Amino acid sequence: MSDVAPLNTENAASKSAVPQDLSDPSLYLNRELTWLAFNRRVLNEAGDERNPLLERLKFLAIVSSNLDEFFMKRIGGLKQQIGAGVSARTVDGRTPKEQIVECYAEVRDQEGIQHDILQALTVALREHDIAIYKYTELSAEQIEYLSGYFHDNIYPLVTPQAIDPAHPFPFISNLSLNLMVQVRFPGEESKTSLTRIKIPIGEDVPRFIRLPESTHFVAIEDVVQHNLNLLLPEMDIVSCNLFRVTRNANTERDEEHADDLLSLIESELRERRFAPIVRLQVQGDMDEGTRGMLAAELGLDEHEDVFNAGGDMLAMRDMFQLVSLDIPELHDAPFQGVDHPELRVASNVFYAIRETGPFLLHHPYESFRSSVERFLKEAANDPKVRAVKMTLYRTSSDTKVVDYLVQAAKNGKQVAVVVELKARFDEAANIRWAARMEEAGIHVTYGVVGLKTHSKIILVVRKDFNGLRRYLHIGTGNYHAGTARLYSDLGLLTNDPDMGRDATELFNYLATGYTPERFYRKLLPAPKVLKASLLARIRRERDLHNAGNPGLIQFKMNALEDVDITRALYEASSDGVHVDLIVRDTCRLRPGLPGISENVRVISIVGRFLEHTRVYYFQNGGEEEYLIGSADAMKRNLESRVEVVAPVESEGLRKELRALLDVQLSDYRNAWEMQSDGSYVQRVPRNEEEERGCQERLIGMAQERVKQAKRYQMGKTKRHVAGRNLR
Repeated sequence: MSDVAPLNTENAASKSAVPQDLSDPSLYLNRELTWLAFNRRVLNEAGDERNPLLERLKFLAIVSSNLDEFFMKRIGGLKQQIGAGVSARTVDGRTPKEQIVECYAEVRDQEGIQHDILQALTVALREHDIAIYKYTELSAEQIEYLSGYFHDNIYPLVTPQAIDPAHPFPFISNLSLNLMVQVRFPGEESKTSLTRIKIPIGEDVPRFIRLPESTHFVAIEDVVQHNLNLLLPEMDIVSCNLFRVTRNANTERDEEHADDLLSLIESELRERRFAPIVRLQVQGDMDEGTRGMLAAELGLDEHEDVFNAGGDMLAMRDMFQLVSLDIPELHDAPFQGVDHPELRVASNVFYAIRETGPFLLHHPYESFRSSVERFLKEAANDPKVRAVKMTLYRTSSDTKVVDYLVQAAKNGKQVAVVVELKARFDEAANIRWAARMEEAGIHVTYGVVGLKTHSKIILVVRKDFNGLRRYLHIGTGNYHAGTARLYSDLGLLTNDPDMGRDATELFNYLATGYTPERFYRKLLPAPKVLKASLLARIRRERDLHNAGNPGLIQFKMNALEDVDITRALYEASSDGVHVDLIVRDTCRLRPGLPGISENVRVISIVGRFLEHTRVYYFQNGGEEEYLIGSADAMKRNLESRVEVVAPVESEGLRKELRALLDVQLSDYRNAWEMQSDGSYVQRVPRNEEEERGCQERLIGMAQERVKQAKRYQMGKTKRHVAGRNLR
């Protein structure tokens, strides 16, 4: 296990006596720093020797990818605030500039840990004959092979760009790898010039070029650098350094006055290519003059915004290429989601929901394909289905969702889909999906002006034997087959009449944007209902709390950022209500503060799967209430997005949710516990049983449910055969 020090996110004021004023900034942790604390926990997994080697490399790649997005979204947003002259302090007492300074210090510290872990992994992988070689380590045969590879596959794609008075500084695309080459003509010792070479990484040319019949690789930038004589013939190479830029992804414009939202988003995507640069990464010993010139040309502060990787690799996210190596002993044990026990034996999903449902789905432990995709597939082909409506935030090419929607339309169903065009980094894909669906005759809308549609809901209207009946899927995760294998999410399949009516109201709202007073019987949609409902339930838990029947609130979510929810939880804890929070990343609340949060426990689960589930539990004086849905306790989710949270009322399904919460709260392998200063300490297993993390235990629980169902079915069959023989 690596010795990764916890990130301390406390405010300076927190070292003094705990304040009773719940508006005091020292009570609230900073959103950006607590997210970076989560990234540090992911980084710890890369250093944890209990994980297989290629899984550790995967976590290192995830950390790099996470930091790229952090700069694109969060640092980009803070820089925009500074540019706009914003100096107001956040609830935790920091200005935008102060947040950037603290974030940069933490990022540089994490990069140092990345360096140490990469060195250790490099040594360990070589013991398994997996290596990224430098040119100095290659044989003459291997160099000859790479020279041929360069000539055939790379050379035609590369265009050196001179930087001099006749050639202005070139455009540098976001997250691209580039060489800055300093050259001079032979015999002109005092005259040098600069040339930029973009490394052509793409579908046809990988970052790491595999040497024949081996698991040995050479980085493409190394290949280009050692073939500069072909790109810059007859020139002397003075120096050559790799660099990379990160651009701001916050290019959203006001859609209130847009005549065509689709055109607006397409325009934003074009603008994002040219958005301001927020970070410059350089590799090697780039001289101060070149580094300063680069920073100036890119509009950056040379001393603050430039991150020097030294001899380390830039863009470690590309390590995913090596992670994909098929070497089972260096990966986690293979796992494939099981079929839901009830759906596995059902000949018709709608009949099963009506007669034996509702069902709770838990991905990736249970298969997305045989549950959610099956639900849509049968809806598309069932002659009794009249209409299919759904929200689509993110999907993927390996997901059958759009195929089944198109098939439903071809089969004469009324199909309506709300596509969120502003799903960050998926805008272009969603535009393509929307166009394909419109071509098939599907009614595509883009939600309500000013709000992102983040809800995960499918409504199927079917003509049953007793009239029209509504069937629903309400989930916590996207309709995306890829992430359904990697993210932990929940889904509810139900035909509850009240939820069905609520869903109809919701889709009418999304389709029209009209906002008359709408009455929801069971669903809690944001932004109109959810936040007030959560605050009311927290207040109710305080009112019902007493010595004989103490209150209990348990939330499982990705983030707790909303100040009002945080303050309400502080108030509940002050009244004696016990609060358990399972929060993956950002968490503003500080547990364990005397008189304020003594009754709060905050843990974070980091493991093989990305925790993405949202569950809200209230003991409610014994009348327990469980809610699941798409919304985190963040201001943006509660006030600026269309979300759906639904009650889980079936006693059997509540037991499943109770088991999920209990197994995660009792985890000592994947759990980190927040301290009162905002730092995290990883729990240490106290016995052999606790060496099994909650995710491994949930895999076992899902497999056991299937075994029990099979045993029950076999017993039922045997009893049927025996009874028939007796007759």
